[in-house]
Amino acid sequence: MHTQTPVTRAGRSVKVASVAGLALLAGLLSGGGSAADESAGPLGLAAACGTEDSDVAAVAATVALSVDVPATGEVDRPVQPGPVSFTLMLSRADLAALLPEGAEAVVSRAALKVKVAQNGESAEASWELNAPSTPLPADGDVALVHSGEVPYVTFGSAGDVDFSVGEFTVELRAATAAPGQSAPALATVTCRLEQGESGHLATTQVTEGDGTDPPGTPETPTAPAGGTARAEDKGITVQPPAAEDEDPDWCPVDPPVGEMDASEAPQLPPGDPARIAENPKAPPSCANAVGLANVWKLNGAMIINDPADPALISVITAKGTTIRPAQAPGGYYFRIDSLASLKLPDADSTFLTFGFQPVTAKVSFENGPLTISTGTSGSGPGKIVFATAYFRQSLRLHDVKVNGTPLDVGSNCRTSKPFKVVLNGGEGYKNVGVGGLLQGEVDIPSFTGCGTGGEDLNPLFTASLSGPGNRVYMNQAATCVPSNPTRSYCPPPPAEMPGTKSAR
Repeated sequence: MHTQTPVTRAGRSVKVASVAGLALLAGLLSGGGSAADESAGPLGLAAACGTEDSDVAAVAATVALSVDVPATGEVDRPVQPGPVSFTLMLSRADLAALLPEGAEAVVSRAALKVKVAQNGESAEASWELNAPSTPLPADGDVALVHSGEVPYVTFGSAGDVDFSVGEFTVELRAATAAPGQSAPALATVTCRLEQGESGHLATTQVTEGDGTDPPGTPETPTAPAGGTARAEDKGITVQPPAAEDEDPDWCPVDPPVGEMDASEAPQLPPGDPARIAENPKAPPSCANAVGLANVWKLNGAMIINDPADPALISVITAKGTTIRPAQAPGGYYFRIDSLASLKLPDADSTFLTFGFQPVTAKVSFENGPLTISTGTSGSGPGKIVFATAYFRQSLRLHDVKVNGTPLDVGSNCRTSKPFKVVLNGGEGYKNVGVGGLLQGEVDIPSFTGCGTGGEDLNPLFTASLSGPGNRVYMNQAATCVPSNPTRSYCPPPPAEMPGTKSAR
């Protein structure tokens, strides 16, 4: 039975869901949990909550929190928790007391203070999560499911690390009709754990490592000018602050446009439908990414995005979220979709055509919108952690020389149609914020429009380049979010070329 604790002030009833709803809430949401913890379900907590108005007494509340935290880590390498799901359950009557009469939906934002402790030292990480517009039923309980990606943490020494949650706030807003508009906060609820609740989330064992960087792990970003890097006493670093007196243009690229397409990511297994939400306020960001593309027929490779002068990827992180609770028929499913664009500079390529003829050419890449999907499907031994990047691409050849002699291929020598590029990162690519190594194979179509003056060079390039089995490797560095007050990844750190030490 669901019980409520009313608090009355000036004739206004402010009620928050009681501890009696904890068991129901704990079954609502389940993620992978920490790899270091035996429990596969979410963490259920009881807390005392109150509004910002000091005249209102604290009341009981129930929450459920689910997060993947790596079981192990290495000194001076990022430890990346997340993605995170944080659910607050309120009765319809509770929300009616906080929102205007007639409200049909509510949006909310949760801010969690997470303590990171190791070897007698501690630091605080701020986890900011958002819940999309949630329809309000006539009665019953309403679950506000917040989700998002959170900062990484680095450690200067070995030892067990404890992640625990303490205080958190939840800001309630009325849903607005126009996308992108921001309604003023109607109520901010501040919550502290009840006595006896440890708030323990996970334990990570940090070791000195073997001197070899794990696959797809980016370099730890350098602190921006005026910021604070890792302390000399080898302490804990959680996103160093940016300089207060500077406001540089860290991301001189236009935000990505177009529609997301997550069709190449692992799809929702049969069962109950999932909640799908768009985040119109997701901030633009940018990152460096470089790579290699093998041409199977020519037994050679070309550099994608020259590390000496790379173009930035433009990203809108966590633009869409898809989630289904673990207890629902079909099982747990959680996916975050980010929209990106990458306008690559021309690549210079040199190959021995047919094994003996040196051919040089410039290759122009024409890319469509890029969708980066990260998430988890299922739980327990059968859990799948995935990372997929998908876009369509066309290639255009120009400035072709055969044995040093220019070959006029015309201005429209290109692949006959756009082809699919699907890159996968698995568990090595945690999320867009930290990045990592992505790889896949592409099938290059036949060529068209090659040749001038009646000379048809299409068969030559089709025979030399077209076909399956062409491997693509892309390594993305950490993402800079200029609107983030900490700007911990800004300026965008460089990306290592796949095959080098830190990108193996």
